[in-house]
This record gives sequence, structure tokens and C-alpha cells, in this order.
Amino acid sequence: MTPETKRLAAKALIGSLGWKAGGTPPTAKKAVIIAAPHTSNLDGVLLVSFAWNFGVDIQWMVKDSVMSTPLLGRFVRNVGGVAIDRSKSKDVVGAMVQAMQERDELLLVVSPPGTRSLREHWKSGFYYIAQRAGVPLVCSYLDYAKKEGGFGPTIPVTGNIKADMDRLREFYRDVTARYPEQVTPVRLASEEQRSETPTR
Repeated sequence: MTPETKRLAAKALIGSLGWKAGGTPPTAKKAVIIAAPHTSNLDGVLLVSFAWNFGVDIQWMVKDSVMSTPLLGRFVRNVGGVAIDRSKSKDVVGAMVQAMQERDELLLVVSPPGTRSLREHWKSGFYYIAQRAGVPLVCSYLDYAKKEGGFGPTIPVTGNIKADMDRLREFYRDVTARYPEQVTPVRLASEEQRSETPTR
């Protein structure tokens, strides 16, 4: 699909669902895009639609075995799938960092909540991918209360986890998910562990 075909298809879908685009698309050539909140299968379709509407070429990692079937592989590549060879890298974070280093441009989508169900905290992989690759975090959002989706601020990773997470919490605080009761709190397990460490 050409960029214009994607844009037109996305615009038609967004309009048919009664949604509108908001925010400003990222200007960084490399970044980790946070897909949140994530409580519904529809979230992925909307995220891709808003990205295409803005002309943003987002990608996410899939196992290389998914690409082995010609028809499925072609479809996955068209919607942004990038194959990773797990035999060369035993950890997903490492594979994604390597992909960042090998490409001139890569806007990598990661969903920190991990699943559509309620969890105690976000998975931390998205943060360490950005930190190790030296790229910023970009907030994407889907606000079902406003029927608005798009991109929020670009946040540099400083290494101060709590300060960086505070900025994410501030942005996502007023974003309403499709199923609010299933929203995983914007926090990492490492924040809780550090807060419980006694000071001397």
C-alpha cells in the first residue's frame, strides 16, 4: 500500500467510527512509541489508523517465523511488522535495541501494559529499549471518552525512572480507555522496589 492509500483508508475508518485525530505526530526518526491505554482489540486497529492518518510509519516486532508464510508475512509487513531472529538474541529488549541500531529510521510501537487485562504495573521493556538505544519515548493515546486518538509529547529518557514515569503518568492521567476498569496503572515494578529500600 502506498502512503496515500494508507492515509485515505485510515481517514475513512476513523470518520466512520466517529473519531477525530489529536495531538502532533512525532518528528524523531527513531523512538519508542508507547501504545496506551490498551484494553481492547480495537486499540491496535485505531493506533495503526491514526498513525497512517498522520503519515507516520510505525512498526512493531514479531517473531521471524510469522514472516515465513508468504501471504501472512506480506500482510504483517504492510501494517508495520518487523521480524526479529530470537536465535541471535535471547532477550526481546536486546533484539529491539539491535534493530534500532541497524536502521536509520524506526518508530517502534510497544504496549507497556502487556495485555488487555488489569495488571499491577507496566512492563519495563519499553523504557530500557529507549534507554539502551538512546532514543526518546513518544506517547500515543486513544481517548474513548473524547473519541480522539493520536500522539502526545516526546519524552527523553533521563535514567531517572521515577521522574520519567511521572511525566508519563501526568499525560495518561486524563486519557479514558475503552474499558477503564482494566487499565493497568502507569508504574513500573522497579519504582516500588526502590521505594521500599530503606535509607541509611
